[in-house]
Amino acid sequence: MPVRPAAPVGPLAFARGGEKLLVDPPDREAVPPEGSYRRSRSKDLTMSHIVIGTAGHIDHGKSSLVKALTGTDPDRLKEEQARGITIELGFAHMELGGHSVAFVDVPGHEKFVRTMLAGVGASLEVQELVAGSFLEHAPVVTVSARTGAGLDELRARLASQVTERRTRPDSGHARLGIDRVFSMQGFGTVVTGTLMSGRVAIDDELVLLPGGQTVRVRGVQVHGRRQVVATAGQRTALNLGGIDVDEIVRGQTLASPDSLTVTRRVDALIDLLPSVKPLKHGTRVRFHQGTKETLGRVSIAGDASDIAPGTRAAIRIRLEAPSALTRGDRVILRAYSPQTTIAGGRVLDPDASTSAIRTPKALRRLDLLSQPSDRDRGALAQLIADAGPAGLRIRTLVSRGGVHEGDLAATVKMLTEGGRALFAGERLVDASRVEALSLELVRLVEAFHRAQPLADGIPREEARERVFARADAAVFELVLARLAAGGRLIVRDRIALVGHRLALTTDEAHARDAVEHAYRRGGLKPPDPAALSAEAKLSPELVERMTTLLVRQKRLIRLDTLLFHMDALAGLKHDTQALKAAAAGRPATVDVAAFKDRYGVTRKFAIPLLEWLDRERVTKRVGDRRVVL
Repeated sequence: MPVRPAAPVGPLAFARGGEKLLVDPPDREAVPPEGSYRRSRSKDLTMSHIVIGTAGHIDHGKSSLVKALTGTDPDRLKEEQARGITIELGFAHMELGGHSVAFVDVPGHEKFVRTMLAGVGASLEVQELVAGSFLEHAPVVTVSARTGAGLDELRARLASQVTERRTRPDSGHARLGIDRVFSMQGFGTVVTGTLMSGRVAIDDELVLLPGGQTVRVRGVQVHGRRQVVATAGQRTALNLGGIDVDEIVRGQTLASPDSLTVTRRVDALIDLLPSVKPLKHGTRVRFHQGTKETLGRVSIAGDASDIAPGTRAAIRIRLEAPSALTRGDRVILRAYSPQTTIAGGRVLDPDASTSAIRTPKALRRLDLLSQPSDRDRGALAQLIADAGPAGLRIRTLVSRGGVHEGDLAATVKMLTEGGRALFAGERLVDASRVEALSLELVRLVEAFHRAQPLADGIPREEARERVFARADAAVFELVLARLAAGGRLIVRDRIALVGHRLALTTDEAHARDAVEHAYRRGGLKPPDPAALSAEAKLSPELVERMTTLLVRQKRLIRLDTLLFHMDALAGLKHDTQALKAAAAGRPATVDVAAFKDRYGVTRKFAIPLLEWLDRERVTKRVGDRRVVL
């Protein structure tokens, strides 16, 4: 995979004398207040919702600036207010240009500052600091939270940025990264976070990931106001039923069922910051996605020993704890120690293969998966190919492939009409894999005919076990249907090549006729195989082979351990049904003794024959007798 420089994005940077702050792209995480349940205004349901994060040194005045803009003090803890610092994430809210804007006030501390905000200069130093980063071309605004100077210009800049932001679609699956969890008297368990996608309404059922517990939404709040539904991009508090507060931790995710993959092995494409050391193969890192932090170890795709600063590369991360992800998720890597940010990137495959990553083949695979569009035919076809003969469940295109819920039908149509994938029940299977399995099955049937020329074909179950042991049952049926429709195989309870005929020698044909004649002549008292072999002067092995052939051809019928000719059983059924007509309207019955006398057979033959008549619904057993139906 070629190494590429990181691409810039366009957030807003601003400063005032003695402080420097960055406003990240307004889709970062934030924390809403607990708030009381108040009625919402109707326009809350129609305005767009933006989240803005601040970042800076512990004494740069971030909280003061947020309070000056919104009128809300984001330092919600008594300890924070007493010490004048932000310890936990703080939250404030305002309306700007017809948009709902939420601020998250990030704690400032030394470890964070060393990476992002070194020095104490004014506007010029900020420009020098962010040169070469994604903030290089962001506008710089000088403001004072104390005097109010520059606040109007800052609001105008923010309004301009907010207007340009793309509204998140809310038609997909619901996904909320939990950043706080607490219990409220009278309500029970409450969680908060930013609704990253979809919609959440009262009485919706969501799944807590990792974990898998199903919960019900009992109440919804947005910015402290009760709502009927929360939509993508909103800071949301959810009152949950069916779960206790101690069963949830920060960093878990609430999501629609089957919408995310819980994983410990992730393939990703990352951009290493220019200011950090090379990232070595095997390095232990802190993996961040949404509100979740997980430790993991990096494996570099291909044979490179490290990733150079300022470059892009594909990696696999083996996580030490499970995380809920999908393709396309944005992630951040931080050094294990000291805890500094070293890279950002996106997930290529949240359910990465167990195959080797340090190979050219793995590098080509990840290069294909790195294609930018989630609906790209090649990338999604690769995930289907990775699934092998098992195929990929169609719903997995959402949870693993990152396909938007509303695009699922169009994506499946694109993949199947393009010939890259085929339907197999509720799954998609790689078309080239189907062709390979088809060829293998035909070769197996050919080999079976050569080894057993007297057989009608290979049993279906034997063929499935030998060729399709790792395939889904629907894939097996798909291959059979295609080969039958193509005129290559005859598919019944046995599978044979079209045009296959039994290849009997003259001696075998004579033996088959002799065996069948002996059973037809025996009627309801069939011959013993050993006696038949001696009488017909045929070897026991040849008699057994011809008997097996006649059973497959349904000329002989097996009842328990006995064999009867089909003509003898057909005659028995006709005779028994005739008893009803002879009864002249009275119930026609038969017992074991009468049956033995009528046909001159012993109990050894009578019992299996009578039970066969029951199974054929010619008779019905009532006590010691049988009534003719």
